[in-house]
Amino acid sequence: MKEVTTQAVVLRTGHFREIDIWLKLLLPERGIETVFAFGGSRSRHRFPGCLDVLNTLECRLRTSGYGNYVTLEEARLISGPGDLRSNWSRMGLAANCLRFLEALDVPADSAREAFGLVEDLRRHLAESRTVSPLFPLFFRFAMACRLGYGPDLEHCSLCGRRLGDEPSFFQVSEGLMLCTGCAGKFPSSLLVKSAVRNLLCSVEYGAPETWGKARGYEERRACSALIDGFIQYHLGIVWDRGTFRKS
Repeated sequence: MKEVTTQAVVLRTGHFREIDIWLKLLLPERGIETVFAFGGSRSRHRFPGCLDVLNTLECRLRTSGYGNYVTLEEARLISGPGDLRSNWSRMGLAANCLRFLEALDVPADSAREAFGLVEDLRRHLAESRTVSPLFPLFFRFAMACRLGYGPDLEHCSLCGRRLGDEPSFFQVSEGLMLCTGCAGKFPSSLLVKSAVRNLLCSVEYGAPETWGKARGYEERRACSALIDGFIQYHLGIVWDRGTFRKS
Protein backbone atom coordinates (compact mmCIF):
# COMPACT_ATOMS: atom_id res chain seq x y z
CA MET A 1 0.00 0.00 0.00
CA LYS A 2 1.66 3.23 -1.17
CA GLU A 3 -1.43 5.45 -1.12
CA VAL A 4 -5.03 4.32 -0.88
CA THR A 5 -8.46 5.78 -0.18
CA THR A 6 -10.63 3.59 1.99
CA GLN A 7 -13.14 3.58 4.81
CA ALA A 8 -12.20 2.99 8.44
CA VAL A 9 -13.74 2.90 11.90
CA VAL A 10 -11.77 4.64 14.64
CA LEU A 11 -11.11 2.26 17.55
CA ARG A 12 -8.74 4.35 19.65
CA THR A 13 -6.83 7.64 19.50
CA GLY A 14 -3.98 9.27 21.38
CA HIS A 15 -1.59 12.22 21.21
CA PHE A 16 2.15 12.24 20.67
CA ARG A 17 4.33 15.31 20.51
CA GLU A 18 2.38 18.58 20.58
CA ILE A 19 -0.04 18.54 17.65
CA ASP A 20 0.15 14.99 16.29
CA ILE A 21 -2.31 12.13 16.81
CA TRP A 22 -2.06 8.36 16.47
CA LEU A 23 -5.15 6.32 15.64
CA LYS A 24 -5.97 2.65 15.69
CA LEU A 25 -8.30 2.02 12.74
CA LEU A 26 -10.31 -0.96 11.54
CA LEU A 27 -10.09 -1.14 7.75
CA PRO A 28 -12.49 -3.40 5.81
CA GLU A 29 -9.67 -4.63 3.54
CA ARG A 30 -6.75 -4.90 5.97
CA GLY A 31 -7.98 -5.33 9.53
CA ILE A 32 -6.56 -3.24 12.36
CA GLU A 33 -3.91 -0.67 11.48
CA THR A 34 -2.15 1.98 13.58
CA VAL A 35 -1.71 5.23 11.65
CA PHE A 36 -0.29 8.67 12.39
CA ALA A 37 -2.07 11.95 11.69
CA PHE A 38 0.64 14.60 11.74
CA GLY A 39 -0.90 17.91 12.71
CA GLY A 40 -4.11 16.06 13.50
CA SER A 41 -4.99 18.12 16.57
CA ARG A 42 -4.87 21.40 14.62
CA SER A 43 -5.66 20.87 10.95
CA ARG A 44 -9.36 21.52 10.35
CA HIS A 45 -8.86 21.36 6.60
CA ARG A 46 -7.50 17.81 6.41
CA PHE A 47 -9.29 16.47 9.51
CA PRO A 48 -12.48 18.52 10.04
CA GLY A 49 -13.31 17.45 13.59
CA CYS A 50 -13.69 13.77 12.70
CA LEU A 51 -10.87 11.91 14.48
CA ASP A 52 -13.00 10.51 17.31
CA VAL A 53 -13.64 6.95 18.49
CA LEU A 54 -16.51 5.12 16.75
CA ASN A 55 -16.53 7.46 13.76
CA THR A 56 -16.57 5.90 10.30
CA LEU A 57 -14.25 7.83 8.02
CA GLU A 58 -13.27 8.06 4.40
CA CYS A 59 -9.49 8.13 4.65
CA ARG A 60 -6.53 8.75 2.43
CA LEU A 61 -3.64 6.69 3.77
CA ARG A 62 -0.02 6.77 2.70
CA THR A 63 2.80 4.36 3.53
CA SER A 64 6.13 5.94 4.44
CA GLY A 65 9.00 5.72 2.01
CA TYR A 66 10.65 2.86 3.90
CA GLY A 67 7.33 1.16 4.57
CA ASN A 68 7.71 1.26 8.36
CA TYR A 69 4.61 3.33 9.21
CA VAL A 70 1.34 4.60 7.71
CA THR A 71 0.13 8.20 7.80
CA LEU A 72 -3.41 9.52 7.60
CA GLU A 73 -3.19 12.28 5.01
CA GLU A 74 -6.80 13.43 5.22
CA ALA A 75 -10.18 12.18 6.37
CA ARG A 76 -13.83 13.10 6.25
CA LEU A 77 -16.68 11.89 8.41
CA ILE A 78 -19.14 9.38 6.90
CA SER A 79 -21.10 8.52 10.05
CA GLY A 80 -20.69 8.69 13.80
CA PRO A 81 -22.37 7.80 17.08
CA GLY A 82 -24.20 11.11 17.50
CA ASP A 83 -25.87 11.41 20.92
CA LEU A 84 -24.36 8.10 22.01
CA ARG A 85 -21.29 10.01 23.21
CA SER A 86 -23.34 11.58 26.01
CA ASN A 87 -24.57 8.16 27.25
CA TRP A 88 -21.66 7.02 29.40
CA SER A 89 -23.06 3.59 30.25
CA ARG A 90 -23.51 2.67 26.59
CA MET A 91 -20.17 4.17 25.63
CA GLY A 92 -18.71 1.91 28.31
CA LEU A 93 -20.28 -1.11 26.60
CA ALA A 94 -18.88 0.06 23.27
CA ALA A 95 -15.40 0.58 24.74
CA ASN A 96 -15.38 -2.95 26.13
CA CYS A 97 -16.23 -4.32 22.67
CA LEU A 98 -13.55 -2.23 20.97
CA ARG A 99 -10.86 -3.31 23.47
CA PHE A 100 -11.74 -6.93 22.73
CA LEU A 101 -11.43 -6.23 19.02
CA GLU A 102 -7.95 -4.78 19.52
CA ALA A 103 -6.85 -7.82 21.52
CA LEU A 104 -8.25 -10.07 18.80
CA ASP A 105 -6.17 -8.38 16.10
CA VAL A 106 -8.62 -9.00 13.25
CA PRO A 107 -7.04 -10.76 10.22
CA ALA A 108 -7.47 -9.22 6.78
CA ASP A 109 -9.66 -12.02 5.45
CA SER A 110 -12.26 -11.39 8.18
CA ALA A 111 -11.93 -7.61 8.30
CA ARG A 112 -15.04 -6.78 6.26
CA GLU A 113 -17.28 -8.87 8.53
CA ALA A 114 -15.72 -7.27 11.62
CA PHE A 115 -16.13 -3.80 10.10
CA GLY A 116 -19.83 -4.43 9.49
CA LEU A 117 -20.38 -5.75 13.01
CA VAL A 118 -18.76 -2.66 14.57
CA GLU A 119 -21.02 -0.40 12.54
CA ASP A 120 -24.01 -2.52 13.64
CA LEU A 121 -22.81 -2.18 17.25
CA ARG A 122 -22.70 1.61 17.00
CA ARG A 123 -26.14 1.84 15.43
CA HIS A 124 -27.72 -0.48 17.98
CA LEU A 125 -26.23 1.30 20.99
CA ALA A 126 -27.28 4.67 19.58
CA GLU A 127 -30.83 3.76 18.53
CA SER A 128 -32.10 0.89 20.67
CA ARG A 129 -34.38 1.71 23.60
CA THR A 130 -32.93 -1.11 25.72
CA VAL A 131 -29.58 -2.87 25.59
CA SER A 132 -28.78 -6.16 27.29
CA PRO A 133 -26.09 -5.96 30.00
CA LEU A 134 -24.59 -9.02 28.29
CA PHE A 135 -24.12 -7.05 25.07
CA PRO A 136 -20.27 -7.08 25.18
CA LEU A 137 -20.32 -10.82 25.85
CA PHE A 138 -22.63 -11.42 22.89
CA PHE A 139 -20.43 -9.17 20.73
CA ARG A 140 -17.41 -11.37 21.50
CA PHE A 141 -19.28 -14.50 20.50
CA ALA A 142 -20.66 -12.89 17.33
CA MET A 143 -17.18 -11.69 16.36
CA ALA A 144 -15.67 -15.14 16.96
CA CYS A 145 -18.35 -16.63 14.70
CA ARG A 146 -17.59 -14.12 11.95
CA LEU A 147 -13.93 -15.07 12.17
CA GLY A 148 -14.86 -18.67 11.43
CA TYR A 149 -14.85 -20.14 14.94
CA GLY A 150 -18.62 -20.45 15.31
CA PRO A 151 -19.93 -23.89 16.31
CA ASP A 152 -22.98 -25.53 14.76
CA LEU A 153 -25.54 -24.86 17.48
CA GLU A 154 -28.43 -26.67 15.82
CA HIS A 155 -27.00 -30.18 15.35
CA CYS A 156 -25.05 -32.67 17.39
CA SER A 157 -21.46 -32.49 16.16
CA LEU A 158 -20.99 -36.27 16.48
CA CYS A 159 -24.16 -37.97 15.27
CA GLY A 160 -25.66 -35.08 13.27
CA ARG A 161 -28.98 -35.25 15.11
CA ARG A 162 -30.96 -32.02 15.02
CA LEU A 163 -31.22 -30.57 18.50
CA GLY A 164 -34.77 -29.74 19.50
CA ASP A 165 -36.12 -28.36 22.74
CA GLU A 166 -34.35 -30.83 24.97
CA PRO A 167 -31.17 -29.82 26.84
CA SER A 168 -27.88 -30.31 25.01
CA PHE A 169 -24.21 -30.10 25.98
CA PHE A 170 -21.24 -28.05 24.79
CA GLN A 171 -17.64 -29.24 24.83
CA VAL A 172 -15.58 -26.05 25.05
CA SER A 173 -12.17 -27.40 24.06
CA GLU A 174 -13.46 -29.04 20.88
CA GLY A 175 -16.17 -26.50 20.08
CA LEU A 176 -18.74 -29.31 19.89
CA MET A 177 -22.46 -29.12 20.50
CA LEU A 178 -23.66 -32.54 21.66
CA CYS A 179 -26.97 -34.29 22.12
CA THR A 180 -27.71 -36.11 25.38
CA GLY A 181 -26.77 -39.45 23.78
CA CYS A 182 -23.28 -38.33 22.75
CA ALA A 183 -22.44 -36.10 25.71
CA GLY A 184 -21.20 -39.08 27.76
CA LYS A 185 -18.09 -39.23 25.56
CA PHE A 186 -17.05 -35.83 26.93
CA PRO A 187 -17.69 -35.79 30.71
CA SER A 188 -16.53 -32.17 31.08
CA SER A 189 -19.19 -30.79 28.71
CA LEU A 190 -21.35 -27.88 29.83
CA LEU A 191 -25.10 -28.37 30.10
CA VAL A 192 -26.92 -26.00 27.71
CA LYS A 193 -30.67 -25.60 28.11
CA SER A 194 -32.70 -24.97 24.97
CA ALA A 195 -33.42 -21.35 25.93
CA VAL A 196 -29.68 -20.60 26.16
CA ARG A 197 -28.91 -22.39 22.90
CA ASN A 198 -31.68 -20.47 21.11
CA LEU A 199 -30.28 -17.24 22.52
CA LEU A 200 -26.81 -18.05 21.20
CA CYS A 201 -28.30 -18.96 17.81
CA SER A 202 -29.78 -15.45 17.62
CA VAL A 203 -26.35 -13.97 18.34
CA GLU A 204 -24.24 -16.22 16.10
CA TYR A 205 -24.71 -14.45 12.76
CA GLY A 206 -27.60 -12.03 13.41
CA ALA A 207 -27.43 -8.23 13.73
CA PRO A 208 -27.44 -6.88 17.31
CA GLU A 209 -31.08 -5.82 17.14
CA THR A 210 -32.06 -9.48 16.59
CA TRP A 211 -30.11 -10.78 19.57
CA GLY A 212 -32.30 -12.26 22.28
CA LYS A 213 -32.11 -11.44 25.98
CA ALA A 214 -31.12 -13.71 28.84
CA ARG A 215 -34.00 -14.15 31.25
CA GLY A 216 -32.83 -14.49 34.81
CA TYR A 217 -29.59 -15.18 36.62
CA GLU A 218 -29.23 -18.81 35.53
CA GLU A 219 -29.39 -17.99 31.81
CA ARG A 220 -26.92 -15.12 32.23
CA ARG A 221 -24.50 -17.35 34.13
CA ALA A 222 -24.81 -20.14 31.55
CA CYS A 223 -24.15 -17.73 28.66
CA SER A 224 -21.16 -16.25 30.44
CA ALA A 225 -19.62 -19.63 31.21
CA LEU A 226 -20.03 -20.92 27.67
CA ILE A 227 -18.88 -17.79 25.82
CA ASP A 228 -15.97 -16.93 28.13
CA GLY A 229 -14.71 -20.51 28.02
CA PHE A 230 -15.07 -20.65 24.25
CA ILE A 231 -13.28 -17.31 23.69
CA GLN A 232 -10.44 -18.16 26.05
CA TYR A 233 -9.82 -21.60 24.60
CA HIS A 234 -10.20 -20.89 20.89
CA LEU A 235 -9.04 -17.26 20.65
CA GLY A 236 -6.70 -17.18 23.64
CA ILE A 237 -8.18 -13.98 25.07
CA VAL A 238 -9.10 -13.42 28.72
CA TRP A 239 -10.45 -10.47 30.69
CA ASP A 240 -7.90 -9.70 33.40
CA ARG A 241 -7.71 -6.70 35.73
CA GLY A 242 -9.80 -4.43 33.57
CA THR A 243 -8.29 -5.31 30.20
CA PHE A 244 -8.20 -8.04 27.60
CA ARG A 245 -4.98 -9.97 27.17
CA LYS A 246 -3.71 -13.00 25.31
CA SER A 247 -3.59 -16.02 27.61
